[in-house]
Amino acid sequence: MLVSWDWLKQYVQLDITPAELAERLMMAGLNHEGTHPVGSDLAINLEVTSNRPDCLGHIGVAREAAVLTETALQIPPAEPKGTGNAVTKLTSVKVENPDQCWRYTARVVSGVKIGPSPAWLVGRLATVGIGSINNVVDITNYVLMECGQPLHAFDLAKLDGRQIVVRQARKGEPFLAINHKSYTLDETVCVIADAKRAIGLGGVMGGADTEINEQTTELLIESAQFDPVSIRGTARQLNLHSDSSYRFERGIDPEGVDWASRRCCELILELAGGDLAEGVIDIGRQPEPREAVSLRFAQLPRVLGIDVDAAEARRILTALGCREVKHDQQRVEVIPPSWRRDVTREIDLVEEVARIHGYDKIPEDVSVPMAPSHRTRGDRVLARVRQALCAAGFDEAMTLSAVEQEWSDAFSPWTDAAPLRASTPVLRRADRLRRSIVPSLLGARHTNESLANPRIELFEVAHVYLPRGANELPREEMMIAITSGGDYAAVKGALEGLLSALNEKAALLVKPAKLPLLHAQRAAELHVRTGDGAAVLLGYLGEVSQDGLEQFDLRFPATVAELKLAPLIDLANLIPQYHQPPVFPAVSRDLNLVVDESVVWGELSATAREAAGPVAESLTFQDVYRDPKRLGAGKKSLLFSLVLRSDSGTLTSDEADTVHQRVVEACQKAHGAELRT
Repeated sequence: MLVSWDWLKQYVQLDITPAELAERLMMAGLNHEGTHPVGSDLAINLEVTSNRPDCLGHIGVAREAAVLTETALQIPPAEPKGTGNAVTKLTSVKVENPDQCWRYTARVVSGVKIGPSPAWLVGRLATVGIGSINNVVDITNYVLMECGQPLHAFDLAKLDGRQIVVRQARKGEPFLAINHKSYTLDETVCVIADAKRAIGLGGVMGGADTEINEQTTELLIESAQFDPVSIRGTARQLNLHSDSSYRFERGIDPEGVDWASRRCCELILELAGGDLAEGVIDIGRQPEPREAVSLRFAQLPRVLGIDVDAAEARRILTALGCREVKHDQQRVEVIPPSWRRDVTREIDLVEEVARIHGYDKIPEDVSVPMAPSHRTRGDRVLARVRQALCAAGFDEAMTLSAVEQEWSDAFSPWTDAAPLRASTPVLRRADRLRRSIVPSLLGARHTNESLANPRIELFEVAHVYLPRGANELPREEMMIAITSGGDYAAVKGALEGLLSALNEKAALLVKPAKLPLLHAQRAAELHVRTGDGAAVLLGYLGEVSQDGLEQFDLRFPATVAELKLAPLIDLANLIPQYHQPPVFPAVSRDLNLVVDESVVWGELSATAREAAGPVAESLTFQDVYRDPKRLGAGKKSLLFSLVLRSDSGTLTSDEADTVHQRVVEACQKAHGAELRT
């Protein structure tokens, strides 16, 4: 926000230097970016945070300066006199979309003379970086920079039907803006129209068809209040940002809408002549009364660590525009001003008192009572998840929550319901809230491949949005997704390592799965079994099929997995565990079992591990062998190693053989396995 030093002094008597003012404003929350001369004036560049749109005009900054310097604030009364016909005889206004246009006011000035602006007006606009166009347009810009309320002046004679219709744009409706660029609109855009066409983008920019020129004699002055979300969506969708949209996106003072209109008309009568029609057309919601907020004086030393006199606290709040309702020795109750929508709680009043009283008056070593806090169980589990995956060689990715339709359809294992659609794409075509993180990671994989990055091992922890019924909010599930250049076994091993890091007793169970995007023979549904024996669905794992690789334009093989975080939070054992290093030697046995083709390794290994009992230290898959002539049709041979170790003594060969035989018998009973010799 550029502020003119000379302009600022119109509203507040400043007996300090510009540097001193910039320092005080910075200490009160308006960061000073720099000051530079513009002609005989100074342009002070202030950083205005998003919660302070009231400071996006000179009056708002002057109000801050007045409070900080304890001087009076002088605001023009803006009382133009209507001398012409009633405004309702000259034009009409209809608002068809009150959810997007909350309020619309219109005044009419007839008999104006368009010409150059006086030097003082040109100079003030130049200081804040705005070029002069003509006296009427310059006045609308002047009032915008004066109070932060956007305005627009239409050539009333160019309005078909001499009327204003605020409505949603029609699909494919064309619009030529005053920047002389053409745009194609859709139904999400709020437009200002006449009887036939759109003549302005509500809250963003006016149209070229009704702009002011030398032949203009009748003006319709618009001052309105629009839905900030709608304005932000339109500006982003069309990549069309303006001083008006910047302010509407952050919220304007509802009680300043009519003042800005009156101020604009007052200056037009002064600089361009003409007659102001009697009255105003004012359609839509009126400013709602604010609720009172109480400040307990005892909260000031509790929060700030220093005492602030009650009378000083009341003076600060009153000077900032708060209207005092009542007070006693313990508290004061005030109604915040309309331009401070961010002041709704007691702690907001504490902050207001603190920044005006002076943060520099709070000693560095002040004693402020503090309460201990701790991370939630979910946060602690997430930290361990990140540690385990990073230790396994993965890098954490962060991708957008919205994807294009094709990506959303490519992989959605958690639901078949159609994804929710955002009214405005985050990126080009990315307007579906994702139901899986996997497509986003494959997109990141494609980007890395295009940059010739040799190693692409990524994981992401984020929400997915699973639709419920109509008119219901989606169910948000936190997921962990992985993409790797390794094969199925490599990623499965990484997941087993993750489970072990969370709970060494948790066992991963694997079932065959058929999912779009994944290879038909190398995809699995993952379940997890904890100490109580219950198995819950954890997620999905699989190698991306050739069609899937082509869909995401990937040149190299990829494997993906996606897990629910909730089961991991439930099974995690966050108490550090100590295990004495083994003191007795291990015994290894290799097994080669012939089973039917339908038997999967996950089920066989679970049976073998359970049969081996507590002496089973590890069970490792080695190979699979198929030979119809030797093994028979529909048969395969699974080779794996079993490492046995006891905590109480060295296992004898006979003891190891007994465990070996027990495993063979259990697999034979459960899966029809035969030991191959």
